Amino acid sequence: MRSYLDFEKPIADLEGKVQELKALADSGNALSIDDDIAKLETSAAQALADIYTRLTPWQKAQVARHPDRPHAIHYLERLIADWTPLDGDRNFGEDAAIIAGLGSFRGRPVAVIGQEKGHDTQTRIRHNFGMARPEGYRKAIRIMELADRFNLPVISLVDTAGAYPGIDAEERGQAEAIARSTQACLRLGVPIVSVVIGEGGSGGAIAIATANRVFMLEHSIYSVISPEGAASILWKDSAKAQDAAMNMRITAQDLVRFGIIDGIIDEPVGGAHRAPGQVVEAVGGVVEAALATFDGKSRDEIRADRRRKFLAIGRDLKV
Repeated sequence: MRSYLDFEKPIADLEGKVQELKALADSGNALSIDDDIAKLETSAAQALADIYTRLTPWQKAQVARHPDRPHAIHYLERLIADWTPLDGDRNFGEDAAIIAGLGSFRGRPVAVIGQEKGHDTQTRIRHNFGMARPEGYRKAIRIMELADRFNLPVISLVDTAGAYPGIDAEERGQAEAIARSTQACLRLGVPIVSVVIGEGGSGGAIAIATANRVFMLEHSIYSVISPEGAASILWKDSAKAQDAAMNMRITAQDLVRFGIIDGIIDEPVGGAHRAPGQVVEAVGGVVEAALATFDGKSRDEIRADRRRKFLAIGRDLKV
């Protein structure tokens, strides 16, 4: 059963009628309704295209959070061979909000770090909706240091509303863990390529995305705070999230213009959740090409490239 967002109601109505007619045809109804089905399918496809060519920033935020959108685990299953997960931070415990380990990406040994939200009630609780505690970021640091030691490129998949803001996380040093994870990214002598596959929220995202190359899916978002959080602070009303999203410049199209990210990966019409396999392969192609640009470069050159990227943000900015 496909999930529809609020603004997709016209599409839901049309596609619902298509399914009703197909069920009627399958029941052996003597009337030929193939033409009617074809016309409705054409109308639904046109409505989908019309809506998705003029999405507002708030609607893009809703698409980025779509429950059927492919998550980090789906990318691992399709892109990483010989996957070996590595758990725990060797300090406090395991944090399933971040999945990390080693594997082979299109013939190249790599380390992978991904934020996993979960796809149903049970897995969302287990993965804490992708909101990591300090042990999650310390696990990420451990994997990055391991990758650096064995000269393995790092791929990170970003999808979080932000780091977990609970008391227990604060007691264990949440801010320090995020800062050290960001520092670990900057220290790497191997390339790191990051892709925002859904939500990139605040320091919780940048902690594993301070990379040589950062890409975003077409309908993903990346921001210093969620629209709801910004609305609560600025207007004392989280219901104004739509206004906040409009003014925060959180979309991939805004961020590539500002030089914060390096490129946008196209999604099929209707979003990544309508053709997850196609999107995963597209991400794989972009990551493969990005990693190839660092072949033959020294560790110092790779660090310098990353440094230049972040120092250049904000220079010659044309708003």
